[in-house]
Amino acid sequence: MSYLASTTQTIGFLLTPNFALMSYASATEPLRAANLLAQSPLYEVVPFSVDGAPVVASCGLAVPCRTLTEATSPLHTLFVVAGGNPSDWRAATAAYPHVRRLSRQGVRLGGISGGSYLLAEAGLLDHHAFTIHWEYAAALAEAFPERQPKQARYVLDGERITCGGGVAALDMMHALIAERLGTAFARRVVDWYLHTAVAEPEGPQRGASQERFGTRHPALVTVLEAMENTIESPLSRQAMARLAGVTPRHLDRLFAQELATTFLERYRDIRLTHARKLLEQSPLSISEIAFATGFSSASHFSRAFLARFGMQPKSTRVFPGKVGTGFPSGNT
Repeated sequence: MSYLASTTQTIGFLLTPNFALMSYASATEPLRAANLLAQSPLYEVVPFSVDGAPVVASCGLAVPCRTLTEATSPLHTLFVVAGGNPSDWRAATAAYPHVRRLSRQGVRLGGISGGSYLLAEAGLLDHHAFTIHWEYAAALAEAFPERQPKQARYVLDGERITCGGGVAALDMMHALIAERLGTAFARRVVDWYLHTAVAEPEGPQRGASQERFGTRHPALVTVLEAMENTIESPLSRQAMARLAGVTPRHLDRLFAQELATTFLERYRDIRLTHARKLLEQSPLSISEIAFATGFSSASHFSRAFLARFGMQPKSTRVFPGKVGTGFPSGNT
């Protein structure tokens, strides 16, 4: 098969501070490999930053970038790559007018890891299916309740391409290369990186529940999964026992024997861990986070948080958005 230089696609990557180098490499290296295997410049990779300054990855490596204002219509696709903490992403809001302009010009937009949050905040995921790294899913769902991410490794939806980051970006690039050049050539690219098991887009982002929870007992797994899904409106011990098909007393024994804790302690820990993520990643007020994690009042939440983490909720707050009430400003 021959490839002509005139078919070169320019793929841009808008980087935010502390982006994960693995996500960036998993998305860009397949394009480099495609050029090598084809012996033709099928793809040009261009890293961008808001001001054209180098962007430092979470590992400390600085990537030279062009300014986003240099991104013009020949650009085929622009991926927004965000990692680290959402407080690192604030500078990227200055890019929104440019990214919206590119969208109007027909440039395909993508989000990698936390990049989907920024696309959502810019109003560029309306009416599109998308995904995001599981670490940021809770913050996005609270900030934009009308835009619910799919639990998937990557999602291709027309002019929007999103993935959870990490090695899922390699799976996504396999799909994009196959879309353009066929599955046989895409297979050669992933084989170049010894990636013999390309995951389906709907594949899970996290390990199996049994591995995450540290137990394989079906009743406990059922209850622990239900705990994660009922954070805002916690179910009673009796209701959970019915759900698992055991008696409340037997459920207590399972928690003690398998996990060395109690039903209430584990449920509270799951809710408080979720609350800590919201404090770090969302602009919700402490009162809003308290109610979003099933606490009856901000004072009750603060006491439980202090007992669990040894600090007040306000000491954990790092997201520089509103700390009073309300959600991010969205399309401003």
